[in-house]
Amino acid sequence: MWCKNFSKTSQWFARNTLKHYHITNNCASREIRKTGINRSYTTERPPRILITGGLGQLGTECAKLLRKNYGSENVILSDIIKPTEENLSNGPFIFADILDFKGLQKIVVNYRIDWLIHFSALLSAVGEQNVPLAVRVNIEGMHNVIELAKQYKLRIFIPSTIGAFGPDSPRNPTPNVTIQRPRTIYGVSKVHAELLGEYYHHRFGLDFRCLRFPGVISSDPPGGGTTDYAVAVFHEGLFAKKYECYLEPYTRLPMIYIEDCLSALFQFLNAPNEQLQRRVYNVTAMSFTPEELFNELKKHVPDLKISYKPDARQYIAESWPQVFDDSEARRDWGWRHKYNLEKLVESMIRDVKKNMSNKRSLKEVNSYV
Repeated sequence: MWCKNFSKTSQWFARNTLKHYHITNNCASREIRKTGINRSYTTERPPRILITGGLGQLGTECAKLLRKNYGSENVILSDIIKPTEENLSNGPFIFADILDFKGLQKIVVNYRIDWLIHFSALLSAVGEQNVPLAVRVNIEGMHNVIELAKQYKLRIFIPSTIGAFGPDSPRNPTPNVTIQRPRTIYGVSKVHAELLGEYYHHRFGLDFRCLRFPGVISSDPPGGGTTDYAVAVFHEGLFAKKYECYLEPYTRLPMIYIEDCLSALFQFLNAPNEQLQRRVYNVTAMSFTPEELFNELKKHVPDLKISYKPDARQYIAESWPQVFDDSEARRDWGWRHKYNLEKLVESMIRDVKKNMSNKRSLKEVNSYV
């Protein structure tokens, strides 16, 4: 008798739940059409998103953008670093160690995660100084999150980089599919992530998405990347009126401003699967040399003194693309950038001055860890 009543109750619940789903889903679809946002996620609730390595260059700004679109409580920022009061006031923050698989499982289940954005990584220059740690964080940690995404059927985004290419790659331009063969552990780990993600997509149907970013320029202090001279010069040059560059003046590299970077990420995350001819795309906005950047900055800071003292990062840069070919991203899902060099410099001057109270010491800004 109990089983019969339970069965009837379950059937009634399922019918009403399904009815409610169709009503709310139709409402969500109408809202999406009204706002003009191209979202492939049209269920009765917005996606619940976990961001790992969230206190790095991209994490906090990415969280702001996603919270604006999906609600503050639906975007969970995580890291193993102690958050600031500002980080805590903007939305949920939790401790998450990407090397702890069971801990990650608990987070996904407890927070009902739908999308996972994986930013945790040691950057190029720092990785070369501690290869064993880079292997653990960049490779073992990536294995954990991609297996987690398969197990719980999450949409997963893992960024790649121009560092995924090497000296045997065509450099000007560098197409979407070509020989890679990087010579840094950072680059090797990114190629590994690209290939493993594509394998999981074809083998298990995982919704894996990856963008190869160029150097990302933002007002946050540099974090140990080879392209970070383009950030450090604003922090040091605006206030000390001098900067010593660790790359040669002629070293051309692809770059993108943070707002364009986040725009590409958001658009790509929401692109319908049928638009994606690949799971990994190049994206870029511009290419310039240190000399070209410094000359543009001198238009605003005429007394800026520049000197050059190349270090080990020069050898890394010389194996990377000079010009990125992102025509496939522009063709398949409509990627367009907004910032050129002139607009980038103007924005960086404004942003760095605004955030000057948070800048690091001059020695820390230009140190080679």
